[in-house]
Amino acid sequence: MPEQALRRADELLTDLIEQVETARSLPMSSSCVLPRERVLDLLDELREVLPSEIGEARRVLANRDALLHDAYDEASASRDRASAESERTLTSAREQAEAMVAAGQARAGELLEQARAEHAALVSASAVHRDATEAARVLREQAAGEAAAVRAEADAYAARVRGESERYAAELRAQTEQYAARLAADGEDYADRTLAALAETLQRSAATAEQGRAALASRRRVDTPAADRAGDPALDQLTA
Repeated sequence: MPEQALRRADELLTDLIEQVETARSLPMSSSCVLPRERVLDLLDELREVLPSEIGEARRVLANRDALLHDAYDEASASRDRASAESERTLTSAREQAEAMVAAGQARAGELLEQARAEHAALVSASAVHRDATEAARVLREQAAGEAAAVRAEADAYAARVRGESERYAAELRAQTEQYAARLAADGEDYADRTLAALAETLQRSAATAEQGRAALASRRRVDTPAADRAGDPALDQLTA
């Protein structure tokens, strides 16, 4: 409750107590005469001061639900974005790996064709034929080794990219969940503080009103003869 509103509520309660304490007592009675218009004005103004805090508490609770709903929506959207980004990264890595494999296979084909051409050109002489056979074998082994190396490099690159994308997606999910939890905790803390302040204000108002009732009961016991106090329901209720 704002400090200004709290002071105003205390002033109104004090004014009401003063009106009751200074009211003129009726002869031979425990009743008193109060200025109706003044008392009604004080009560109306007091009613205008207090309910604003009750309405604020209701708005805080409503905003808390809306805040939690927005946090959950944002977390869900972040998870969707992380999943889409991970899928795009995996697709790109797969395409690059396939391109590398295709290039390696094309290079191996070229080497094999070159080996066959050299072997065909040198097949007429036995020594040359042996040299050509050896050269062709070496070329085939080189081609096979180069193709295997390209394949292994492509597989390693795809695995590395997949691991990085999965780790990135996991970090995004963890961050969005922490953000949603922090928003929810902040909303609950704000609602708890507002409700605690309202409860303290209402307790202080109740204590002030109780003091006024006690002061009025004390005044009536002083102003009213003992014989008139006996059996007076209004006085019994105030002194209860």
